[in-house]
Amino acid sequence: MIPENNIPKSWKKEELPHKFCPGCGQSEALKILGYAIDELGIQNKTIYASDIGCSLLSWNMFDVDTIQTHHGRATPVAVGFKHAKPEAVVLAFMGDGGGYAIGAQHLINACMRDDKITIILINNANYAMTGGQMAPTTLLEQITATTPQGRKLADFGLPLHGPEMLSPIASDNAYIARSISNDFWGLLTTFKKAINNQIEGRGFSFVEVLSMCPVNWKTDAQESINFVEKMAEIYPVKEFKIPEGLKC
Repeated sequence: MIPENNIPKSWKKEELPHKFCPGCGQSEALKILGYAIDELGIQNKTIYASDIGCSLLSWNMFDVDTIQTHHGRATPVAVGFKHAKPEAVVLAFMGDGGGYAIGAQHLINACMRDDKITIILINNANYAMTGGQMAPTTLLEQITATTPQGRKLADFGLPLHGPEMLSPIASDNAYIARSISNDFWGLLTTFKKAINNQIEGRGFSFVEVLSMCPVNWKTDAQESINFVEKMAEIYPVKEFKIPEGLKC
C-alpha cells in the first residue's frame, strides 16, 4: 500500500476534472455509467476495459480495476478477462472507430459467441481523437476532415448501423440497444439493463450511445443538440433485443 500522503496528485480522482472537450457527450455517458455502477453495487467486482481514442481519457475516471487496451482490442481483452474471472462484471468502452472499424471482427464474434460481457460504444459520427476524420458512422453528406465535400454514397457507401448489424446474429439471451447521451434517465436504465444481463449470467450485452462532438462538428451548444437529434432520426434510439425476464 502507498501511504496517503505519497499518492501522486494525478491519482486522486476526486480532485480532477474530466479530460474530455467541453460539450462532449462521452463525459455525460461516463458520468451516467458511474451512477449505474453505484446503483447496482458492483464497484468492487467491476473490470473496465477502455479502448484507444477519446475513450482512453476515461482510464482514471472510475475507482474500479481498469485495463487500457490497444485500438480496437477492448472487446477481446474484456472477453479474455471474463473467461479468466467469470464472477467479475466486465465492461468494455470504445468509440465507433474502435468498435466498428479496426475492432469489428472482435465485436461480431463476441456477439456470435454470446460472450457474457457488456460493451458500450460511443457513436459521434467521426474519428474525434485524431482530428475529425470520416468514421464508419459518419452520415451521408456530413463534412469531416477527410470528406470536405461531405460523405458521398458512391465513394464511401452507407453509414454502419451497429445494433442492427448485431441483432440478427445475437442469441435470445443478448441485450442490444441504442441510446443517446443527453437522455439521463433513458441511458441510465439502458446501462443498468446491459449490466444486469451480464450479472444474471445471460449473455452478450451491447449499447451504442449517440454522442455530441462539438469541437469536430464545429457546432455551438444548440447546434450540437440539433445534430445529435438528427443522428437519432437515422440511428433510431430503441432496444433491439431484450431477454425475457431481464431486470432494469
